[in-house]
Amino acid sequence: MVMKWTVLVDNRTNDSALATEHGLSILLETEEHRILLDTGASDMFIRNAECLGVDLSTVDHVFISHGHSDHAGGLPYFLEINKTAKMVVSPDAISGKFYSKHHYPHSITAEWPVVDSGRLLLVNETRTIANGIHVIAHIPKTHPISKANQNLFVLNANGDFIHDDFRHELALYVDGLLFTGCAHSGLENILAACPYPVKMVVGGFHLLDGYETQEELLALAHRLSIYYPHTQFYTSHCTGDSVFMTMQSVMTDQMHAFSCGTIVEFGR
Repeated sequence: MVMKWTVLVDNRTNDSALATEHGLSILLETEEHRILLDTGASDMFIRNAECLGVDLSTVDHVFISHGHSDHAGGLPYFLEINKTAKMVVSPDAISGKFYSKHHYPHSITAEWPVVDSGRLLLVNETRTIANGIHVIAHIPKTHPISKANQNLFVLNANGDFIHDDFRHELALYVDGLLFTGCAHSGLENILAACPYPVKMVVGGFHLLDGYETQEELLALAHRLSIYYPHTQFYTSHCTGDSVFMTMQSVMTDQMHAFSCGTIVEFGR
């Protein structure tokens, strides 16, 4: 199967015609499907898609990796221009109230539009949702998770802030490609939870500059190189610049950066 993915919005760009925001949205095209992977924080992914000549009206699935507004904030705008795509999301993402205390306390809860039940695919277990599209849910935390998660909270039924356990986070797999969203559950944990061979990882790694030590990052990079020697890793959004350089110093040509407008063709 030949696939192509195009970055519609990201924190970074190498093209002055494309705007940036703290968010992520990628269009994945296969021989059978057109899947929108997250929607960024606003309608910016639509405006960038227009600049790139990308038609989003024929997308057949929109996948929301987790409940944070930088990944689901653009969903209402997408549903205005696409009347048929199925929406794939965890029910815990829709019901959760999410907050960040990074820099200052603020809500990062997405506003969820009303979606016809026939278009809504609520996923709370690892399963296949369509031919060739596999969703990974409730990822076990047996490997280290991001230290920056310590700033992320969810409001419980009693109105108390508790640390987010990211039960609302999903990953998506299509024929060798694994999309991690933000990888709040930990990149190694997501890889371990994926029951299929991974040739390419795409997404944020939630490894922010200044949290993990240099030694921890180098150790992670070495483990990825040892246990996934034939896997290519593409990242941006919530992966820090210093983190990227540290990990690339070990992983060399296994580690790649993407930005707004990046297009990668991938296949057998």
